[in-house]
Amino acid sequence: MEEKMSHRALVIGATGIVGQNLANRLVAEGWGVYGLARRTENLPGTIIPVAADALDPESLRTALAGIVPTHVFFTTWTRRDSERENCIANSAMLRNVFATLPRPHALVHASLVTGLKHYLGPFEAYAQGAPPQTPFRESMPRLAVENFYYSQEDVLFEAADRLGIAWTVHRPHTVIGYAIGNLMNMGTTLAAYATLCRETGLPFVFPGSPVQWNGLTDVTDARQLASQILWAASSPAGHNRAFNVVNGDVFRWKWLWGELAAWFGIDAAPYPGHATSLEHMLADKGAQWADIAHRHGLREAALNRLASPWHTDADLGRPVECVTDMSLSRKLGFTGYRYTPDSFFDLFDRLRAERYIP
Repeated sequence: MEEKMSHRALVIGATGIVGQNLANRLVAEGWGVYGLARRTENLPGTIIPVAADALDPESLRTALAGIVPTHVFFTTWTRRDSERENCIANSAMLRNVFATLPRPHALVHASLVTGLKHYLGPFEAYAQGAPPQTPFRESMPRLAVENFYYSQEDVLFEAADRLGIAWTVHRPHTVIGYAIGNLMNMGTTLAAYATLCRETGLPFVFPGSPVQWNGLTDVTDARQLASQILWAASSPAGHNRAFNVVNGDVFRWKWLWGELAAWFGIDAAPYPGHATSLEHMLADKGAQWADIAHRHGLREAALNRLASPWHTDADLGRPVECVTDMSLSRKLGFTGYRYTPDSFFDLFDRLRAERYIP
């Protein structure tokens, strides 16, 4: 335990879907964990709160004074109006953290979580150009478009080289896990949608594209991602590489949609044959959700605090196949696996236990 406690983690974005699961996993493994976020009041007592805005160097410098981590984990991002602005803001967050750590040379490893937009391109360029070849592999070259993931990587590589530390990049697909108020949260969004369907009679229609409905795909359980991040930070075999990370199984939404519906005790509506907009469907459902929350004594009456339908539309509306190869980390020793239906059902169970859904 003493050796593990000498590992001091700074998790940037500790309240998010990735950072929260990672911070809890590190604590369970005996690490000392600092959790950095703009609002830290909901962090568990096992995580040392660091309230700061990563876009504000002075805020960071004050908050990080006296904190000397051995490992830093970047698990957050900020959304701007254009990809150019995304590149500027998201790379600045990494740069600011490295610049304001009081003893950056005490670091031994830095991890960055990005995602499959590394291969697909940013939201505003999704359908442009030739469809990417699948399965996605880490050896595939960068796309010839602006992409804030590339900007983040470049800051990471420069800092690692300057400080003489190891680095790892992790590229999950859609992350399924527990976090409330998260910007990108398909699992909780679908839970809120299914609840509305059950309570109001709204048909539980798959909102995505025919390619996503019929084709093979995968997702990433937040616990699977945390396991790979921990493995890579702890194993020399995982150093200085980028890794894809998904659950390890594949599925078709035309099958899984019925499984999700059954969990909520409703029928899956027939697929209409084309993409619809979940954001549009839920746009006027705030009052209905507030009524459901009142009737069932739920903890969150604001639908927009639970659901991020714009992101679910972007993921499920993709016009291209999304299948991810993670052979590289498997060959190097990472053996984690999650069964995708359980990723959703475990989340739904917790949301019900925590009184976020009835």
